[in-house]
Amino acid sequence: MNKRVAIVTGGIGGLGTEICKQLAASGRQVIAADLGNRQERLGAFREETKEFNGHIVFAPADVANFDDCAAMVKHVAEKYGSIDIVVNAAGITRDTSLKKMSQAQWSDLMHVNLDGVFNMCRNVVDGMSDRGFGRIVNISSVNGQTGQFGQTNYSAAKAGMHGFTMALAREVAKKGVTVNSVSPGYCRTEMVMKVPEDIRNQIVAQIPVGRLGEPSDIARTVAFLTADDAGFITGANVPVNGGYFMSF
Repeated sequence: MNKRVAIVTGGIGGLGTEICKQLAASGRQVIAADLGNRQERLGAFREETKEFNGHIVFAPADVANFDDCAAMVKHVAEKYGSIDIVVNAAGITRDTSLKKMSQAQWSDLMHVNLDGVFNMCRNVVDGMSDRGFGRIVNISSVNGQTGQFGQTNYSAAKAGMHGFTMALAREVAKKGVTVNSVSPGYCRTEMVMKVPEDIRNQIVAQIPVGRLGEPSDIARTVAFLTADDAGFITGANVPVNGGYFMSF
């Protein structure tokens, strides 16, 4: 049997890298899609994933650009075979209060965090549906559920991402394609570790399990949702936040 082919956008980031590793460990051929101009990070990514012996490779793509996504998908399909799994993990922040937010801070974030989900899904969903198998996982955020001061743009995009998830899940459920969201809480990523230590301590104090999440906590959830035998889970949002936010 040929390996399932997976694309992970934002794949060379800290969270994306761990997702790539988990999927490769599950037997997938993984393509980490990310901007090609991050040479220092790309070098570190290749070093971190070299043990996978070519089962994790890099492909340059700007998820905010529909044609760029289409070209990348075409290249991957021609080189590795049909695309079975897409994980939309690419995202940026442009934090500020709404009264100070520029139109560019709003639109730049939406182009990556929300348009990027459309751009990728639109370019793979027909093929998945035709073949009768697909797994799409969109990386949302606890702040899409709770809102966060200074993140009207980010919270809106992440909430919109799950709305997109539920609608697409209904459209393709009978085609063997599942679409789910994962909403991480505060994890030990570069972005969170840049927060001043006293603020981080306040955050941890509000997390019932008493610690920040690890990228591996998120990646294991993604691997579970993309398994071949996970076909009865679709349209779901899986919160992975240590109990930081609980909803009925």
